[in-house]
Amino acid sequence: MADRYLHFTGTAPGRFLTRRLGLPQPARLRRWSPGTPTLDGPVLHLTAGDSTVTEELAALLAATGLDVTDRAERPAGIVLDATAVVTPGGLAGVHAALHPVIRSLAPGGRVVVLGVRPSADDHHQAAAQQALEGFVRSLGKEIGGGATVQLLRVDPEGVASAESTLRFLLSPRSAYISGQVIGLTAATPAPVADWTVPLAGRTALVTGAARGIGASVASVLARDGARVLCLDVPQARDELARTAGELGATALPLDITAPDAAERIAAALPDGLDVLVHNAGITRDRRLANMPADRWAPVVDVNLDSVLRTTDALLAAGTLNRGGRIVATASIAGIAGNNGQTNYAASKAGIIGLVRALAPRAAADHGVTVNAVAPGFIETKMTAAVPLLIREAGRRMNSLGQGGLPVDVAETTAWFAQPASTAVNGQVVRVCGQSLLGA
Repeated sequence: MADRYLHFTGTAPGRFLTRRLGLPQPARLRRWSPGTPTLDGPVLHLTAGDSTVTEELAALLAATGLDVTDRAERPAGIVLDATAVVTPGGLAGVHAALHPVIRSLAPGGRVVVLGVRPSADDHHQAAAQQALEGFVRSLGKEIGGGATVQLLRVDPEGVASAESTLRFLLSPRSAYISGQVIGLTAATPAPVADWTVPLAGRTALVTGAARGIGASVASVLARDGARVLCLDVPQARDELARTAGELGATALPLDITAPDAAERIAAALPDGLDVLVHNAGITRDRRLANMPADRWAPVVDVNLDSVLRTTDALLAAGTLNRGGRIVATASIAGIAGNNGQTNYAASKAGIIGLVRALAPRAAADHGVTVNAVAPGFIETKMTAAVPLLIREAGRRMNSLGQGGLPVDVAETTAWFAQPASTAVNGQVVRVCGQSLLGA
């Protein structure tokens, strides 16, 4: 459904009226397209303190093909290296670096602050580095103009592992992600021969792929070079076949909750699987006092139990190749809760628990990373059916003042899926325009 308010605020009368009334003025976001694959302008590289990774970071930014400089009148992006901030006094360097330039950031610009993990052995360093999280989340809420702000925690011994993440965050692909804290390991990324098709030669399976977010995920993975299998329930066979046909993908009509689902998936993938995307999900909303067991159980079974069963079976069988990627779908509801969705919120919070516990073991035992996307208000047929006032509140209750699109979830999934994203593991990234609810 079209966002009429967003369209209205893009007109001269709309801008005048909303400004006079003090109403939100969301900026139209600039997403990836063949004609706009990169930021439109230079990226400013700044440093707070005496960083030990300045030269390595400069080389890494240069490798992205972006126009990187230490001085620009209208930068499209700003990268601030704050890895050397180890005391509260050092935070003055963050202010000194960004204060003079933040007003000059181009509309739809990107700000990425680089930090390191807070140390368990140095509470001064931990305080300073944790302070960056509050700084980034607040800056993301005040910056406006469709701009976004992220905190990227790198390993000082493995800054090169950040390339795929910097390419993603400093691009139109991350348009609906803001206020996020992303932690990287020092794991060596796999090489990418062609960044226009980083998934070339890889096989991906997307569940719930007949329509909506799942179809968009399948489309972006195919665009990035993957061979895609689209899975959905047999009842959606026609839509599934249509989606797969449009993408040159393979349709796999299958109920993911079936006892033999993993075996049938493995049989369809004789050469193994590189990317497993758990997108299938359902809702059966009702307040707990009015929710019978037959509304509770299917939601937990589809959204959580089937993810656990299928993942365990495919890992045990060796169907997931080394260097593989598992991407699950959580939700902002699993972080902040939602009225009438105790079942759904429980299942999505469970996904977060799965990711945090399985990620280190899957990497160590199978060479596979495990991450999750957590969508906020995304414009789909499901949200189009929400009552008007609730729908409008959902759209405006984030820093970007608008709903996201299925492609925003898909772009994040594709970044997780890249072979160069080896260092991205155990992360839950909210695709919510920085929701004003939740952590």
